[in-house]
Amino acid sequence: MLLEALGVDQLVLLPFDQALAQLSPQAFVEDILIQQLAPQQISVGFNFCFGYQRTGTVADLVAIAQAHQIPVTVTPQKRTAAQTISSSAIRIALTQGNLPQVQQMLGRAYTLSGQVIQGQQLGRKLGFPTANLQVDADKFLPRHGVYSVTLLGQEFSKPQLGVMNWGCRPTVLGEQPSLEVHLLDWSGDLYGQTLTVQLQDFLRPEQKFASLDALVAQINLDCQVARASLGAFV
Repeated sequence: MLLEALGVDQLVLLPFDQALAQLSPQAFVEDILIQQLAPQQISVGFNFCFGYQRTGTVADLVAIAQAHQIPVTVTPQKRTAAQTISSSAIRIALTQGNLPQVQQMLGRAYTLSGQVIQGQQLGRKLGFPTANLQVDADKFLPRHGVYSVTLLGQEFSKPQLGVMNWGCRPTVLGEQPSLEVHLLDWSGDLYGQTLTVQLQDFLRPEQKFASLDALVAQINLDCQVARASLGAFV
């Protein structure tokens, strides 16, 4: 979705299998890039490595491509005011619930997309109906806890405000982690639809409450805090 918004017409994903892993740097460039993809220009990051045991460097790529008159653009290392931007740094910030740092490094909100599936409907019984999302098993998920979020979906004419809970729901003896979103200003049937959740603020970590009444009181407070934090999106 992001690549399409940038104007990318076609995306080719190379499966990293044994055959690809065994290619020498020279063979990777000449067989895969030049012969199969026929590039007019190549763009890579400053720390790009390729070929068997990642022995090919950016300098090697430039030299091999130059022999075929193909220009190579090398994107330099990027930094925020506080640190170097990398996928590892973004993952660490997500596990800490540090969304301001995540958004600063990404230049956007971290998003989760998934299909709305049937849940246990415990939220509905507590007065806070939720959409249970099934996200891709490979998706990197953030710290367990409660988040203020905005949501995109085919039923919405504009982003909707919500509160997301990601975790095991210890108060109701949940065993498996679930991802549930309560929409603040919208109600309706979303089963089977795909929602995109944009994480805006980390509100609090997951916790176990002494009673369902205490849980309901906290959810009410979470909704108030989320609404205040999402004021810019109203």
